[in-house]
Amino acid sequence: MKNKKLFVSLIALATIVIAITYTLMNMDAGKANKPRGNQPANKDNSRVEVDRSTTSAKPPRNLPAQTEKARNNNASETEADATKRNSDNSQAQVGVYKVSAASYHAVVKGYGEVQPVDSLSLIAQVNGQIDKIAANFKTGALIKAGETLAFINKTPYLKALASAQSDYQAAIVSLEEERLLGIQARDEWNRSGLDGDPASDLVLRAPQLKAAQAALEKARQTVASATRDVALTEVTAPFDALVISREVSPGSYIQTGGAVAKLYSVDSAEIAIGLSPSQWTLLPSYTSQAELDWPVTLLDASTNIQWQANVSRVELHQDMTTRQRNAIVSLNKPLTQQPPLLLGSFVSAQIQGIKLDNIWKIPASAVSQKQEVWFISPNNNTLQKFTPNVLFENKGFAFISPYQQLKNALIVSRPLNSYLANTRVQAVIEATTGESNND
Repeated sequence: MKNKKLFVSLIALATIVIAITYTLMNMDAGKANKPRGNQPANKDNSRVEVDRSTTSAKPPRNLPAQTEKARNNNASETEADATKRNSDNSQAQVGVYKVSAASYHAVVKGYGEVQPVDSLSLIAQVNGQIDKIAANFKTGALIKAGETLAFINKTPYLKALASAQSDYQAAIVSLEEERLLGIQARDEWNRSGLDGDPASDLVLRAPQLKAAQAALEKARQTVASATRDVALTEVTAPFDALVISREVSPGSYIQTGGAVAKLYSVDSAEIAIGLSPSQWTLLPSYTSQAELDWPVTLLDASTNIQWQANVSRVELHQDMTTRQRNAIVSLNKPLTQQPPLLLGSFVSAQIQGIKLDNIWKIPASAVSQKQEVWFISPNNNTLQKFTPNVLFENKGFAFISPYQQLKNALIVSRPLNSYLANTRVQAVIEATTGESNND
């Protein structure tokens, strides 16, 4: 009985295992026959096979020999074009100026400080107390020649003048008395009956007359000196001037030779422009006696304001420190210019020089930090360089001597420190200078 129950249990377990196995098999079959995407599944769940022969393109057989050769030539040309295109793309593009030799007027540049022709430290020529100061006597004021700036107490000088005038009148009387005494002495000598002249000039009072004449001249000079001292109590400007400083005040006491003011003349100004020997070679020839009139443009670097002036003379000696020689630029009435050119300003000067032939005009940026100029060789489009002879610079351009007497060149406008000679590049022309331009 016990064995029978065990047998029944085994049969039930085997039934369950078979059922589970069948269920799993049906599930796998459903997944395999499920359509993918939006394509409908085949009703018979059969696998669809694609004929690969329809999708693979096979070249036709028995092609003519000429067709095969043409296809090979086309393939070769395509590969050559691709190689050339890749080679061109690998070359760096470089901006250049196309320059040609031409003629230009040299421009010589220098720097200097605007100075008055006359600079004066005005001093008192008599001593005394300052009674009054002119209303216009202030720093920065413009004053006229002869204008009184300060008044010194003149009382003691008027007294001295009166005394001198009194002495002068007394000397006149003494001279007249001596003249009459001389006439009287001559008459007495003539009445005495003596022959010839007396043994001494004192008899006829000739020396006394000369002494009286000298005393009168002395008195005259004393009056003149006293009169001058009275006039000097008014301190006046000797020329049209700008007041730079004032050293006195009302009530102050000043000694003879004491400073009253510092004045700058305003009729004209001068700028000493130091130039090197090489710069002098770019200027017109001259003689030491000739009056010069070279045009000059003055520029204030801080404001970019310009004034027109001229070189009036040159100095014929070199500075021992800088080894430069000065060209003196003159400008009339600097403070009445529009706008005024202030005395003491630091300006640059551009002096028009001689005409130079057969030179290159290149951008100043083309001269590298190493003082080299790069250009593109016309033979093989490679970078080359040389050290330029810069003649002068003006308005952002450098004017140089041509390299190896070349007439034309492609100058690299902005060279890099990483450039290497013989590097192949492509030129991109940015501008043209020289004979084709109206420079």
